[in-house]
Amino acid sequence: MAPITKHEHVLADGRELIYFDDADTALSPDRKPDARVLDARPETATMRQDVLTGEWVSIAQARQNRVFLPPAHLDPLAPATDSNPSEIPDNYDVAVFENRSPSFGPALAQDGAPADLTTVGIERSLPSVGRCEVVCFSPEHEGSFGSLTPSRARTVIEAWADRTAALSALPGVAQVFPFENRGEAIGVTLLHPHGQIYAYPYVTPRTRRLIGQVEAFGPDLFERILENERSSERVVISGEHWTAFVPFAARWPIEVHMLPHRHMPDFAAADVAELDELATIYLRLLRGIDALYDTPTPYIAAWHQAPVAEHRDDIRLMLQVTSPRRAENKLKYLAGSEAAMGAWIGDVAPERAAEFIREGISRA
Repeated sequence: MAPITKHEHVLADGRELIYFDDADTALSPDRKPDARVLDARPETATMRQDVLTGEWVSIAQARQNRVFLPPAHLDPLAPATDSNPSEIPDNYDVAVFENRSPSFGPALAQDGAPADLTTVGIERSLPSVGRCEVVCFSPEHEGSFGSLTPSRARTVIEAWADRTAALSALPGVAQVFPFENRGEAIGVTLLHPHGQIYAYPYVTPRTRRLIGQVEAFGPDLFERILENERSSERVVISGEHWTAFVPFAARWPIEVHMLPHRHMPDFAAADVAELDELATIYLRLLRGIDALYDTPTPYIAAWHQAPVAEHRDDIRLMLQVTSPRRAENKLKYLAGSEAAMGAWIGDVAPERAAEFIREGISRA
């Protein structure tokens, strides 16, 4: 079988567009150019520091204008037609492009962003430099990663690995985060099967807390977690290279983590065999979660990767899939204790959740 191939293009306003063709693609490598006349790209957003936590908040006002649940004939992620001049000029298997209304970028650190992000002060403000990309999993109007063929799933994973390497090399990028939001209950505004990749100018708060745990526990934290979970009743899928499990202290009614069996800081460090197996295991997991109920389950699928320049030897690539669905017609809302204080109360015992998810995987 031919390898997965990529073709680099530029959209009418200068944004990068990359086509990734399946190994068994039926498409021609040639693609139509973007013939639209577009307005200039929005100015780079501004991020403000919360002096109470030291965290940065991007104020990206251009995002207010993004499309909200359009009909199929006006889908901005579908291949362009005469009546729908979309973001992608031609047919595709997988397409990646710079977000038109990004939370970070289009400016990069070399365009003037100060390097000091750690000093704490009142009313500190800096440019939200970095990059935000959209990853279109399919030209179809509706679906998710779990609805892909194994070949297409492998192409998306190849795109994640390729873009992780490319974005990590950009000036000032501190962390790269691929993710998929699925379902209106999560806040999805486009039904088209897609995900995103954020390239942040700082190490995210969640990873900063993880770094503190690594420093307190020791550099073998992930190795020990994997060893413990693989011997528990919380495993839901195990392969040669990956294991998926409900974590010991799961917060969400549906929460599954997945770790590779050897240390790798990010997708770019995985080998072909590991990525091949991931395509099949990840599909099984998401299809199993969808089989739990008669209707699709909303979720956030978050691929946590090590920062670009620190803790590469002790923070391991990790998937975390979380869903607020606590029953067929009930959602868990983050109210006083969780939202205000960060003190979580779980609704489902992790061992029972793992059993439920294994049943879904068997049905799927």
